[in-house]
Amino acid sequence: MTELTVAALQLGLPGPEADNIAHVSELVREAAAKGAKVILPPELFEGPYFCRVEDEGLFSNARPTSEHPSVVAMQKLAAELGVYIPTSFFECDGPHHYNSLAMIDDKGTIMGLYRKSHIPDGPGYEEKFYFRPGNTGFKTWQTPQATLGVGVCWDQWYPETARAMMLMGAEILFYPTAIGSEPHDPDLDTSRLWRRAMIGHAVSNVVPVVAANRIGTEDGQRFYGHSFICDERGDMLAEFGATETGVLTATLDLDQVKRHRAAFGFFRDRRPELYGRLVEDR
Repeated sequence: MTELTVAALQLGLPGPEADNIAHVSELVREAAAKGAKVILPPELFEGPYFCRVEDEGLFSNARPTSEHPSVVAMQKLAAELGVYIPTSFFECDGPHHYNSLAMIDDKGTIMGLYRKSHIPDGPGYEEKFYFRPGNTGFKTWQTPQATLGVGVCWDQWYPETARAMMLMGAEILFYPTAIGSEPHDPDLDTSRLWRRAMIGHAVSNVVPVVAANRIGTEDGQRFYGHSFICDERGDMLAEFGATETGVLTATLDLDQVKRHRAAFGFFRDRRPELYGRLVEDR
């Protein structure tokens, strides 16, 4: 039996940068103490979610991967604790800017970089002002226990993201997130939809899903938490509500997941020759 304990972190991230990184680091240590080997912080945890406004001065917060304080801090922690940390950060690559994720292994080494593929644009989530669409393609990373797939926030709404990572060998899907209230419609609460979308990926791909979100109010924008870990059937193994700060953990039996995936036949019965319409740009 191959077992792997995973964790999702939920916390408020109002800044400043050093404080946010310190608070995330505390929860990473707590998760490792609970036996977690893969620990997922929320999206862009370095500071407040800055994309709610268009401000050219904020581009100065982006750094190259090897110099970014979030990445450097998580590398040190990963090496010390012997854990994997998918680390979301604001990347500067020459004149280009990306919403990126460094996959850091249990030696503190960056295994690779994923740049967020789907970039939202709307009131309170003005990401197209800051980020180019990712040019890495979807990514998976092999570890001794499991192959990990990671999509970032808006990616999690797309079934194509989850299925692509599964076809690349993913055995667990991780989604770091910064999502909350909709400034243009105070009555719209997408927290239920957000969870249902990812639970749908779990069910239709027979794969566990780990989602980490921030909480708290930042300049009037409320982030609604509801981080969770679900199993390959979409059943909740651990979940938070809208206000808790802390660590969620769950131990996954990956051999059992593999058997369940084979038994459902979703990948056996795929008909790729019929799916051409999915890649037509119209």
